Amino acid sequence: MRQQREQGQQGRRQVVVVTGAASGIGAAVARHYGALGARVVVADIDEAGGRAVAEEAGGLFVRTDTTSEADNQALIAAAVEAYGGLDLVHLNAGVGDGGQFGEDDYDAERQHRVLAVNLHGVMYGLHAALPALAAHGGGALLVTSSMAGVGMAPFDPVYAATKYAVIGLVRSLAPTWRERGVRINAICPGIVRTPILAPEAIDYVLGQGLAVAEPEEIAASAAEIAAGDTAGQAYVLQAGREPERVEFPRLTLAQMPSLADRAAATSSSAPSSRTSACS
Repeated sequence: MRQQREQGQQGRRQVVVVTGAASGIGAAVARHYGALGARVVVADIDEAGGRAVAEEAGGLFVRTDTTSEADNQALIAAAVEAYGGLDLVHLNAGVGDGGQFGEDDYDAERQHRVLAVNLHGVMYGLHAALPALAAHGGGALLVTSSMAGVGMAPFDPVYAATKYAVIGLVRSLAPTWRERGVRINAICPGIVRTPILAPEAIDYVLGQGLAVAEPEEIAASAAEIAAGDTAGQAYVLQAGREPERVEFPRLTLAQMPSLADRAAATSSSAPSSRTSACS
């Protein structure tokens, strides 16, 4: 049943757009849907890698710099023009290495690059994709966050900040857009064998006895979430585990005390009107 939903409604081939799809998780997502017969649009700034993945997935490559609002708009327009609809958009493009905050490792330019790709790029993608999904009967939108977006990442705090931020976007936008038929969720991969981690980093992780997921495993879990019915959720994805939904705290706003409560409080705190007799 899940495969049927991934392929689209009433037998129509599903139209899937994936950013950051020239390598890593994005490439695995594109291949996953291509294997299911979906019409896949591969978006990346890496033209050689993106074209190769698009050919594997039997889809279309659109060169896209996700830090450009115009490129995001053009990407969604190209998908709709080529295939006549839109069912799933996976905003996956991301970078790391935003630097630290000490005297010798603070680099504003690196920070701005990470913010531009991981946060502003997602915002541009949401702005382009959400109305288009709604206009074509609804669908699903996934944003790639990270376990760093629900935990901490002392090795790359700027990266972590952007990943927290996109979860905030997902949770805040989801109620409004669900009413228009679009389900928005975030995935939070753990340690994955992708180009964002250097080979020596992977070796170190394995040496610590930690599991490393392959991109294909993350892609399969992401597709499962996209085919579901939830919205406004974040799911941790790790090697060998089923998707784990993040349990966010339930917060309630403080209420003003009622008039009766305030009157009672005033009465109980007032000094006694009785006086003692003096002789």
